[in-house]
Amino acid sequence: MSQYTQSQPIKPTFARHETFHPRYGWLKKGFDKNEVFSKEKDRARVVLGVGQNMVNAIRYWCLAFKILEEDNGDRINSYEPTQFGLKLLSTKGWDPYLEDPATLGLLHWNLFKPPCYATAWYFVFNEFNKVSFTTDDLLFSLKEYIHRSYPSNKTKDSSFKRDLNCILRMYVEKKSSKSLKEATIDCPFTDLGLITAYNDSRKYAFNFGNKPILSNEIVVSACLEFSSRFENSSRTISISSLLYDSGSPGQVFKLTESSLCDSIEKVSEYFEEILISDTAGMIQFSYKNDPTILSNTLLDSYYKKDK
Repeated sequence: MSQYTQSQPIKPTFARHETFHPRYGWLKKGFDKNEVFSKEKDRARVVLGVGQNMVNAIRYWCLAFKILEEDNGDRINSYEPTQFGLKLLSTKGWDPYLEDPATLGLLHWNLFKPPCYATAWYFVFNEFNKVSFTTDDLLFSLKEYIHRSYPSNKTKDSSFKRDLNCILRMYVEKKSSKSLKEATIDCPFTDLGLITAYNDSRKYAFNFGNKPILSNEIVVSACLEFSSRFENSSRTISISSLLYDSGSPGQVFKLTESSLCDSIEKVSEYFEEILISDTAGMIQFSYKNDPTILSNTLLDSYYKKDK
């Protein structure tokens, strides 16, 4: 039996986005100009060309997506690119200008990887158990979750509300026509198609199933990364764990069994290190090597094929 060996710390963090969802170009700008976050506030505002609230938001999203990491050494906070940030956004990286729509899925997955600095996001996608909901449903359940999981946390309801409003702006695709001004400040993550708004815009629902914007490779790389969090000498994990466990690809991407298995089967046709099997009615995902190495190999292959 698989045994969980890597803790999945969620750092109780709320409303650090200053009410701004991530916008086009912010992650690349924060990655390229990361040194300004360690300098005087005026310097960061000038270099990034935005106000202080947006400087704080860009820094937060770079940390949350694990593009940058914070170093508190010598009593001075400095910010350095992570290995993931370098692989993705460096000059010869996988997708330095975020031109491949599927990269949004990779970033979305990275938001939930430990350590997670987006507590409300983690709750909504991994712990909240309703398919359709209102903002009041989200708020009530989030408060209950925080009080149960972090009883000493004293975060105000206003911060929870800012997070939930940001989540909805970030993932709910607007169906009405947009002005040019509105289009320029839209959040790219709406293209993932994860949450739909009902006509009255007061009720929402998760979209389960295939996500056209997601590449099969990114789904499978997430499966491999998730599997790496378990001690598993047999190098297998059940499809049910990949679908329903907290922090799993199925929860993060809102996949069904058929959509997940379809991605694995399509990748296994040319990537011989993985396979899917059905033994005694239990469908399992298997891999032949270190899952972390395989995940990076698969992503390398996916991004290189378009260059």
